[in-house]
Amino acid sequence: MTTAERGGPGADLRVDPVTGTPTVIVGSRQGRPNLPSDGCPFCVGGLEAPEPYRVRSFPNRWPALGDRRCEVVLYTPEHDQTFWGLGVDGARLVVDLWAERTRVLGARPDVDYVLVFENRGPQVGATIAHPHGQIYAYDRIPPVPLRALVDGVLRPEAVDERFVVARRGDWLAWVPEAAGWPYEVRISSTTAVPDLVDDRCDRDGLAAVLVDVLARLDQRFDEPMPYMLWIHQRPTDGGDWPEARVVVTIASQLRAPGTPRFVAAAELGGGILFNPVDPADAAEALRNLPGVPV
Repeated sequence: MTTAERGGPGADLRVDPVTGTPTVIVGSRQGRPNLPSDGCPFCVGGLEAPEPYRVRSFPNRWPALGDRRCEVVLYTPEHDQTFWGLGVDGARLVVDLWAERTRVLGARPDVDYVLVFENRGPQVGATIAHPHGQIYAYDRIPPVPLRALVDGVLRPEAVDERFVVARRGDWLAWVPEAAGWPYEVRISSTTAVPDLVDDRCDRDGLAAVLVDVLARLDQRFDEPMPYMLWIHQRPTDGGDWPEARVVVTIASQLRAPGTPRFVAAAELGGGILFNPVDPADAAEALRNLPGVPV
């Protein structure tokens, strides 16, 4: 197994012989700090942001993949800001940075897939409150986006109106009919946009719909909604991938005020999720919230 196959120094890719699930063993990350001990490293003047900035990306000091293939993306210098609080103009800067880092990382010969993602809130493992996300540049296409590329995803134009949450520009946001998370939202373009880099990508619309949806989620229970967000897009392995399309998934954790939805043993062991919130009800609840003017 080569260094690239292992994911770089300190990373070891293994596949479970029973489930076929790949796992990267990264013992080097065990020593990373859970919380900064001397102030926020993402605020201006901090360890990772010594100079003023509007948005910023840099290599993760505690990477899960080697060879500088893990990056942190700072959305704003304002420590207590929210993504939706950036407004469309501020969110557009983040989308543009996502696209630029996708282009740069995807051009590397050792990168076949660029995954943009965010973990928001300590309930989903975020150790620093400052608004930020991450990017992993894989040397192969991970199983979940690969399965979506092979099996296809539901096109926005086929979504039942009962599940629609919002429309902004070319983008539609909806609750999947078989959502596994209580207030899960999926976002995709009504045009065949394969990745964030593509000239046809309506980045203003994407920024607007993200601001809209994330504001609704925070309003649902009048508290910050913990969530996991990830973006699937066209692989960078040089393949055609004609079915590729940008799809944003937001997996929100709260099922009621202050009450998280945990994935339990039966779900992990059986591979079937049990969602306590009806997706149509979730869509209606989010749709009836005012969001924010954009």
